[in-house]
Amino acid sequence: MSSSFSRSSYGTSRRGRALGRTPIGTRRKAVSALIVAALLAGISIAFFWPGVASYDSVVQYQQVLRGAYDDWHPPAMARLWAVAHGLGWRGQAPLFVLQMLLYWSGLALFAGALARRGQAIAALFVLLLGIWPPLLGWQIAVLKDAQMAGALVAAAGLASWWRLDGRRLPLWATALVLLLLGYATLVRFNAAFATVPLAFGLLGGLRWDRPLFHASLVLATTAAAIGLLTPINQRLLEAKPSGVERSLPLFDLAGIAHRAGPEAVPLVPARLWRRAEAKGCLTPILWDPIGDEAACGYIVDTMQRAAPGAKLRNAWLQGIVTHPLAYAGHRIAHWNSEMRAWMPATMPGTGPLARSEPNTLGLSSPDKRINGFQKAGYTLASGVAGAPILWFAAALGVLFCTWPARDGAGGVAVTLTLSAILTELAFGVVGVASDYRYHCWAMLASGLALLAATGTRVSPRRALVATLGVAVVAAVLFYARTTLPPALPPV
Repeated sequence: MSSSFSRSSYGTSRRGRALGRTPIGTRRKAVSALIVAALLAGISIAFFWPGVASYDSVVQYQQVLRGAYDDWHPPAMARLWAVAHGLGWRGQAPLFVLQMLLYWSGLALFAGALARRGQAIAALFVLLLGIWPPLLGWQIAVLKDAQMAGALVAAAGLASWWRLDGRRLPLWATALVLLLLGYATLVRFNAAFATVPLAFGLLGGLRWDRPLFHASLVLATTAAAIGLLTPINQRLLEAKPSGVERSLPLFDLAGIAHRAGPEAVPLVPARLWRRAEAKGCLTPILWDPIGDEAACGYIVDTMQRAAPGAKLRNAWLQGIVTHPLAYAGHRIAHWNSEMRAWMPATMPGTGPLARSEPNTLGLSSPDKRINGFQKAGYTLASGVAGAPILWFAAALGVLFCTWPARDGAGGVAVTLTLSAILTELAFGVVGVASDYRYHCWAMLASGLALLAATGTRVSPRRALVATLGVAVVAAVLFYARTTLPPALPPV
């Protein structure tokens, strides 16, 4: 970033807007960006048709067919799927089309708004970001993560059509953005960390110039949104409780036992902890092994008998207070795994899927022609450029360069970085697995924020510091990828 970001073109487009009109040249570029994005959307849908159904997709579709739902997988998504199924559109295609249209419409509007401002190169990079294999490769999977990413990109693109110029949204656009943010909040339990900053920044137009007040406001609203999820899912959407909320305490208690010793968590006899330790089930990468009957499921069974209901939560909190260093070490190790920071290139859960989970429900797979694209997605995601921590560093750099935001492009950039940063930081506290797909929105938000920031004036000194910071992270990642042995999949 530099102090001369698109200065001449930005000034021309700004004068045009001040006179109440958009220069013809930039208007044509905006239309061109919209047309290209529409073509890319059509090509993407045709190329990846009918989308990939993962294991989670199969489980959700079974619920759709039975008409009975639980809250392990988002019931809002399953209910929407049921509507399409009831209209006669079988399989995963309807949700695949929905998330792809949301994804590309948001990118189209964002690119079009940048082009209208005279930032044609930035607009081009928005579309290139959309076809980057690690992101597009995961967006074709019918999963809550892709549904969330599609809704958030659409909301950000729609709002930015006005907010990049410092204008307020019309009422109908505000309502649509709120609908998209609401749906995104419902499809992932931690999505509020992403949606709440977007709501305040894009709709409320906060200048983010009162850090303590705004941080308190965002965190309080986020906590309230998360607290409403269970009543909405179980009462309004009539989903049966599945015990999904127990996975975080179980994972953290296992991490505490791993680091502080088996006697640190007396809910489970020490001999069982030692057996799980010997089998490699106590891993910071993800919680699944301790919940797998064939691996260390006896840990979960024992805890459920020893601490039913709220007793597990109390034991979890007590474990954190009693062994804070073990808990902190466990959470730091998990966040390192989530963000793929000091980690090897080869990690489970990285590559985008090319085939659907085997099933008898009619959820088919795309043609084999997509294999090469998905392999490229895995290769890039495993490398330095695909590491979520690098995009996180870029978001921090953009925030450093654009803070405090006044309005327009700077305000949009700050809002997107806050959404990305809070989303990623939250995994350090509530994350229980290290799948790459969890980070697609944060990476998209970081990239869009950087491109929005090219329309602002930035201090050269700040830009240099931010660039050096990202370069240091990239160098550390390169060293880790070339020296660390491959990560073995959990037992």
